[in-house]
Amino acid sequence: MEYKYLYSINSPEDLRKLSVNELKALAQEIREFLIDTISQIGGHLGASLGSVELTLALHYVFNTPYDKLIWDVGHQGYIHKIITGRRDLFHTIRQFQGISGFLKRSESPYDVFGAGHASTSISAALGVATARDFMDEKFKVVAVIGDGAMTGGMAYEAMNNAGILKKDLIVVLNDNNMSIAPNVWSISNYFSSLTVTGAYNKFKSNVWDLTGKLDSVGDRIRKVAGRLESGMKAIVTPGMLFEALGFRYFGPFNGHNISQLITTFREVKDLKGPLLVHVTTEKGKGYLPAEEDKQKLHGVVAFDKVTGEQFKKEGPPSLTRVFGEALVEIARKNPKVIGVTAAMPDGTGLNILQKELPSKFFDVGIAEQHAITFSAGMATQGYVPVAAIYSTFLQRAFDQIIHDVAIQHLHVVFVLDRGGLVGADGPTHHGTFDLTYLRLIPGMVVMAPRDEDELRDMLLTAVNHKDGPIALRYPRGNASGLPKKEMKEIPIGKGEVLRTGGDVAILAVGLMVQHALKAADLLERDGIHAEVVNMRYVKPVDIELLDEIAGKFDHIVTVEDNTVKGGFGSAVLEGLQETGKAVRVMMLGLPDSFVEHGQPSQLYELVGLHPAGIAEKVTHFINVEGSSSKESVLVSR
Repeated sequence: MEYKYLYSINSPEDLRKLSVNELKALAQEIREFLIDTISQIGGHLGASLGSVELTLALHYVFNTPYDKLIWDVGHQGYIHKIITGRRDLFHTIRQFQGISGFLKRSESPYDVFGAGHASTSISAALGVATARDFMDEKFKVVAVIGDGAMTGGMAYEAMNNAGILKKDLIVVLNDNNMSIAPNVWSISNYFSSLTVTGAYNKFKSNVWDLTGKLDSVGDRIRKVAGRLESGMKAIVTPGMLFEALGFRYFGPFNGHNISQLITTFREVKDLKGPLLVHVTTEKGKGYLPAEEDKQKLHGVVAFDKVTGEQFKKEGPPSLTRVFGEALVEIARKNPKVIGVTAAMPDGTGLNILQKELPSKFFDVGIAEQHAITFSAGMATQGYVPVAAIYSTFLQRAFDQIIHDVAIQHLHVVFVLDRGGLVGADGPTHHGTFDLTYLRLIPGMVVMAPRDEDELRDMLLTAVNHKDGPIALRYPRGNASGLPKKEMKEIPIGKGEVLRTGGDVAILAVGLMVQHALKAADLLERDGIHAEVVNMRYVKPVDIELLDEIAGKFDHIVTVEDNTVKGGFGSAVLEGLQETGKAVRVMMLGLPDSFVEHGQPSQLYELVGLHPAGIAEKVTHFINVEGSSSKESVLVSR
């Protein structure tokens, strides 16, 4: 497609040379460019389509990057990337060694604060504004937060603090067409237009200054005027809550009316104190399939640009779906089982429970801390909450897992989707720390299934456990295509030998069991006979099985898709210490660094956890570093 304006925009400075009418044409070109690109490579589409005019208006009015623009998450930040010098790299977004799908400080000076988890922008912006005042600088600070992120308590903690500190700060609430008060739009739009005009604010300032000189009479006038203004705002705008938190509220405004947005931002730009500008946008704006199904085209793989249908390969169901269906099976038989998630019903598979047994389903919003304590409360009354949350998001509730669940020895089932390296979303979404942060909690049971059958069995085991908290984590991806079997419980803390051998024992958990089996096939070709053990449990580790293995082998290799620091390999070393046997151990796992984004297969090869990489390291361990004498040693990546 021929673009009249897009390829002349290499920075916001170029943007500011355009007229408002030219900006409108540019907005349409950007939508075409975005749809064209994402339809070929996948990405987060709906939120980006909804934030086109808003992004252009912000960069048009504010002098970025001197003025600081801080985005919440990155789903609404694609347009920001396109107009801040990354247009020609945009086709690499979320691809291996390409640009990130999220805001990333190392990628651009326009990315003031990196974020992959929601509800952080106001806190970060307040920190930036406070530092600005310490430095006696004059730049503006703007935080853009989506309405979904406003379900996270951190946003309100930040607003409360901002209201107390009274820093000059602008928060833009990007409300994706789910307005707080849609029935009063016409009145509030009129009122909002009035309250941001220079004349109104000058009049208000003059009245306030004048009445301040009238002693008690002036105080009474101020009190009446304050009640009148706040009363009007409470009636005709949805901003009462924000005003109570110490913010001056403006809005709601049409987030697709670029002329109005520019006027609004110009008027509020130099006002003092914390301000909140509420704009309403339509997720998927300008692309009919995305407008008609906002959830479906939020995050997409490659799709047909005409129909919006995503290109998905036929094959076994996802492990996420396997979990969701298994939970419904269990919940139908056990009336005490409840499903809880934090704004991710589709991503965790709980949408199946939501559809089949809606009374047993709870979505608490982007509020992982609340989700866990909410679950703990239900557990005190004999219910079995299954908290299904991405591994990376559960990190946000670490204190609640310890304080509200584990200390009270409550039976909460934690199901962690997206364990290991998840792919294109990168380090903010990789589940690389869960085995470590769960294993250290007293009373916690931690397990990882090797396939869909074991996933179903472990879920049943977890629900029937009854003896405190229990967690299972599994990777993103499809099942193996095994025929469905009846679920059965797995003895707590018991592993299994899948393949016998005499030269080396490879102990693995979760997805890495499959990689270990394939590595053993490669080793067999080189005359190395590897025994492969599916340990199943990271905590408690199978001491009896470890004792048997340590008595048979001089060399043991552990494999996990978790950071090698404090994870499954560490659990094995601790277990071997209990056996009293000396044996050489090599721990394979993720490095002590953040792994970039890319396809999981690319990333596992990058860190050497693909079958060939495992086989190569095992061979080197035995032939080069090996020793016939039994000696305790740790060899880590």
